[in-house]
Amino acid sequence: MQVRIGIRDVSREIAFESTQSPDAVRAAVSEAVGSGAPVIELEDEKGGKILVPTSALGYVEIGAQEKARVGFGTH
Repeated sequence: MQVRIGIRDVSREIAFESTQSPDAVRAAVSEAVGSGAPVIELEDEKGGKILVPTSALGYVEIGAQEKARVGFGTH
């Protein structure tokens, strides 16, 4: 699933693929903002950590969970 994060006063957004569910990402963001935590911690699909200062958060866009892709290729 794709996650995009906008940072205040920065023209580029942070975009990454995550294996976390949309509900898990939403819960992590809500928890950090609601509790006044200094950072929001999310995980990308390779196990890397993305830390965003809560005070700099502009928006978080959570993409839909991707379904398994099926395609046709040349053999």
